[in-house]
Amino acid sequence: MKQGTTIITLDNGYHLWTNTQGTGTIHLLCLHGGPGGNHEYWEDTAEQLQKQGLDVQVHMYDQLGSLYSDQPDYSDPEVANKYLTYEYFLDEVEEVRQKLGIDQFYLIGQSWGGLLVQEYAVKYGDHLKGAIISSMVDDIDEYVASVNRRRQEVLPQTEIDFMRECEAKNDYANQRYQDDVQILNINFVDRKQPSKLYHLKDLGGTAVYNAFQGDNEFVITGKLKDWHFRSELPKIKVPTLLTFGECETMPLDTARTMQKLIPNSRLVTTPNGGHHHMVDNPDVYYKHLADFIKEVEAGTFKGE
Repeated sequence: MKQGTTIITLDNGYHLWTNTQGTGTIHLLCLHGGPGGNHEYWEDTAEQLQKQGLDVQVHMYDQLGSLYSDQPDYSDPEVANKYLTYEYFLDEVEEVRQKLGIDQFYLIGQSWGGLLVQEYAVKYGDHLKGAIISSMVDDIDEYVASVNRRRQEVLPQTEIDFMRECEAKNDYANQRYQDDVQILNINFVDRKQPSKLYHLKDLGGTAVYNAFQGDNEFVITGKLKDWHFRSELPKIKVPTLLTFGECETMPLDTARTMQKLIPNSRLVTTPNGGHHHMVDNPDVYYKHLADFIKEVEAGTFKGE
């Protein structure tokens, strides 16, 4: 398969940026978070897996509305109603798979991407060898409770109260508010500083992020506030790895519940890892991932 960047044209006419790294007969398709995030934290995945003795073809792409892929005019209500949906992004994964020509592959998704992995494993699981849910819960209410607890851990009550005042007024542009968000980000999202994921300028994806999440990782004002998937988890039949950072925004108690409900699954955690623990502690993160793939390939994987 062609290495490097390929622009694919979807059946809807939009274009997506894709990139393939690595060699071998094992295929791993990577889904980024946000939504409206981008592929960047997957750029060294093939290299990291190679360090673990595993040759994998790693495929990544920017979802519609993100970074190098087409960015529709979401201010048009017709466009927003059609493309800012769970169903669109789930079926986009399947179309990307088809257009890349891969099957019997591994699917990894970070955060929002982990939501798509859960849905894909239920709807399109016949195409998977294994699923990796990275830092994503199955019930958003438990996430909201978790991020509220995280605020208490690092911010004085005066700042927590101030943040809530800003959120009640939709005053997200307030610089003091954004400074508080950055303190939370450094503690629980991008613990490795300076983060290589920050851009000089916003290059897109904000419209999608705002529609589903809101202004930042510590509020849920968009469509994600209604995400509840727990009843569907027993339908995931493929070997599944759940991987979470030990210092991140997503609650580990929820991850433990998910592990019990997904029939053939294992939960692993990354020490000193925030939400982007593949960047914070790559040696541990990718050893967990490589061990999982090796065991599934050998037919020896057993869930907990």
